[in-house]
Amino acid sequence: MTIVDALNRPLQNVRISVIDQCNLRCTYCMPAEVFGRDYAFLPQNQLLTFEEIERLVKIFASLGTEKIRLTGGEPLLRKGLPQLIEKLLKVEGIQDVSLTTNGILLGTYAEQLKNAGLKRINVSLDSLDSKTYGEMNGRHFPVEKVLRSIEKAAATGLHIKINMVVQKDRNEQDIIPMAKYCFEKGYTLRFIEYMDVGNTNRWNMAQVVPSQHILEMIHKEMPVQPVVSNDNGEVAKRYKYVGTNKEIGFISSVTEAFCSDCNRARISADGKLYTCLFATTGTDVKAILQNQCDEEVKLQLMNIWRYRHDRYSEERNSLNETRSSNKIEMSYIGG
Repeated sequence: MTIVDALNRPLQNVRISVIDQCNLRCTYCMPAEVFGRDYAFLPQNQLLTFEEIERLVKIFASLGTEKIRLTGGEPLLRKGLPQLIEKLLKVEGIQDVSLTTNGILLGTYAEQLKNAGLKRINVSLDSLDSKTYGEMNGRHFPVEKVLRSIEKAAATGLHIKINMVVQKDRNEQDIIPMAKYCFEKGYTLRFIEYMDVGNTNRWNMAQVVPSQHILEMIHKEMPVQPVVSNDNGEVAKRYKYVGTNKEIGFISSVTEAFCSDCNRARISADGKLYTCLFATTGTDVKAILQNQCDEEVKLQLMNIWRYRHDRYSEERNSLNETRSSNKIEMSYIGG
């Protein structure tokens, strides 16, 4: 069965946050002045259990979902994560399970993740310069340790994607060095426009570096050409370096909205379902799981998706200030 929403978009991808805690305080996601030492993260008993996640994924798979991405917070802070990955990869209908991480613990767990069946991993890395990286991660964590961790993961055979959020006057100067580094290492690079997810990052349009500008910078130094994709739900516009099979991509939610193809649902660490990255409210799926059988849960998920009509990025400029200022935080919804 494949269900579609009010705008005829299928439910093919689900992103599941396994924990809301993180060991960094990136300024665009979990700024330290908000998420300080006394910040009340979710207690263990409020998180979705692995059994609940597995059950939920089986139900999503019965509705046509093919891809699962595990996020956080920092997902590698959740104990036993490789065991969860192994279970999810055995769910009938699930073709791909991936993971997004800040990379700090990746070297420690890379071999376990690979043995669990994980094939690819996305690492958030915004600069190769230790000073810039330290300022942006909010904890002055040295970039060299993350790079070594990524190299350990690559050595196990995991395919590495690097996600770089670009902010004007913060890390623009690192665009070309990052492109060259990833080219040399064989990592796939994704440039992500700085987005207005949540409210604590104090986003404004002046901080956005348009993907087209980044593309022009790259092309001038290292010529690229478009890659034709058959995946209607793919959020990145892909390019390959001329004469090679090495790719880069651009995620341009601000300047080139891709809402019309969005086939993603998001589950927070405490089991709330959100139908848009920029949502203001969610549905308590954890409570539904605890009180209803699988068939009843399936019917509720079907109804939620069928009435979905979110297209925030396309409507951004016309939405009122109240709607735009009550969005769920990125660290809670998993990005």
